[in-house]
Amino acid sequence: MGAGGEASAFAPYVWLVVLAIVAYRLIRRLKPRPLRIGRMWITPALILSLVALSFAVQPPPRLAVVLAGLAALAAGAGLGWWRGATTRIEIDPQTRELTSQASAFGMLLILGVIALRIGLRQLAGDNALAWGVTPLEIADVSLLFAAGLVCVQRLEMWLRARRLLAETPSS
Repeated sequence: MGAGGEASAFAPYVWLVVLAIVAYRLIRRLKPRPLRIGRMWITPALILSLVALSFAVQPPPRLAVVLAGLAALAAGAGLGWWRGATTRIEIDPQTRELTSQASAFGMLLILGVIALRIGLRQLAGDNALAWGVTPLEIADVSLLFAAGLVCVQRLEMWLRARRLLAETPSS
C-alpha cells in the first residue's frame, strides 16, 4: 500500500477528531461568557488583514471570481448578522458587566455552514476543471464568506452591547 492509501485510511479518524473538537468548542459556547466590547475589533481586524494579505500576493481575479466573492461576502454578512442577533447578550445592572451566550440555533447554523463548506469543497474540487475555476479561486470565495460572517456577527453584537450599556443607568 502506497503513501496515498495509508493517508486515506486515516481520513475517517481525522474527521472524527475534527468533529469532536468542533463539538467541544460549540458546547462550551452555550455557556454565558464575559463579553468585552473593547476587544471585539481584534478578530475582525486579524481576519480582514489576512484576507487583504491573501489577495495582495495574488494576481487580480477574473470578473466572475470577483462577482462570486461579492456574493459570498454578502451571504456571509447576512448569516453573520443573523447569528449575531441570535446570540443572547445580558448586562448585570449593578456591575454593568456584559455576558454573551450563543444560541443553540446559532450553533446549528455554524454546523450547517461547516457541513455545507465541506460538501461544496468536495463538489468544487471534483468539478473545478469543468466549471473553469481553480482551487485558489474557490478558496478565495470561501475566505470572503467566512470573513463576512465573522466580521458582521461581531459588528451586530458590538452595536447591541453598546446600546445595552447606554440604556443601563450607572449605579
